Amino acid sequence: MLGDIFAQSMPRFNNPVNLKRLITLIDEVEWTELGVDVKGEAFEGLLEKAASEGKKGAGQYFTPRVLIQSIVRLMKPDPRTNKEYTICDPACGSGGFLVSAYEWLLEITNKGASIDRNDYKRVKTKTYYGQDLVPRPRRLALMNLYLHGIEPTIYLGDTIYEPNRGELYDCILTNPPFGTKGANQAPDRDDFTISSSNKQLNFVQHVANTLKPGGRAAMVLPDNVLFEDKAGDVFKILMEDCNLHTILRLPRGTFTPYSQGVKANVIIFPKGVPTEEVWIFDARSNVPGVTKKDRPLSKQHFVEFEKCYGKDPNGKSKRTDLGEEGRFR
Repeated sequence: MLGDIFAQSMPRFNNPVNLKRLITLIDEVEWTELGVDVKGEAFEGLLEKAASEGKKGAGQYFTPRVLIQSIVRLMKPDPRTNKEYTICDPACGSGGFLVSAYEWLLEITNKGASIDRNDYKRVKTKTYYGQDLVPRPRRLALMNLYLHGIEPTIYLGDTIYEPNRGELYDCILTNPPFGTKGANQAPDRDDFTISSSNKQLNFVQHVANTLKPGGRAAMVLPDNVLFEDKAGDVFKILMEDCNLHTILRLPRGTFTPYSQGVKANVIIFPKGVPTEEVWIFDARSNVPGVTKKDRPLSKQHFVEFEKCYGKDPNGKSKRTDLGEEGRFR
């Protein structure tokens, strides 16, 4: 795993003074005495800082953590529910969804719900799966999870153009890459019913196909995907196989500063029963756009949505239509 983390890494120092300063700084810390959470937090902080420094940073691999944490709280990815429980992000970037899923588990177990000793190793080594197309974010994800005490399986490759690996997952949490770069032909996949060159629509098909029956998924999708040429066909099949019970319209500027103008949604669905009704929460209308300094994305942006969604991760909690003036309908 360390070989994968450091594959092709090439730190360059042109100035020996800078190298000496770095070594001195590293040498001042008793790293073996620091807990896993401190190292993990430090690494996440560095990732966030790199992402916020504009388009040349790690922004393309980084989903805002407050959004991820809100989704995870609703989805409750609990590997204690069965012995073969797996969680996957097929476009994992720096591993934010997987890290947050594990942190959520630690939080609920710290409140008194314990992990069986026999399950502990399984949870750490056979639960968290991911994939990314680019070597750099895969290395970031491996390091991120390793520093949080997890030994994940992170594949390097193209999720939608490679053949289906045949693995099925209980929970899929993902923010597939926006845009059309590289998506110039339809993938030749036997398990894709609708042939499309649109990356996000193919990710929708991939996620629906790799969920176990009874499994659930949450995906971030840009607005324009819902109105793409073949979106109707893809969503018709999705809504026949899965219960697409909730769509969250994200605030404008959610992905500030690296994809500032993108309008996006989160779609949430369990697999195995068809869709009867779709609830839409509008966190966008009459909400000031998110900015980097004055109005950063915060937990408060999702408090009302989480309350309306309810405690059942499969969306079966009693819900109230808030009418034309309300956000949840």
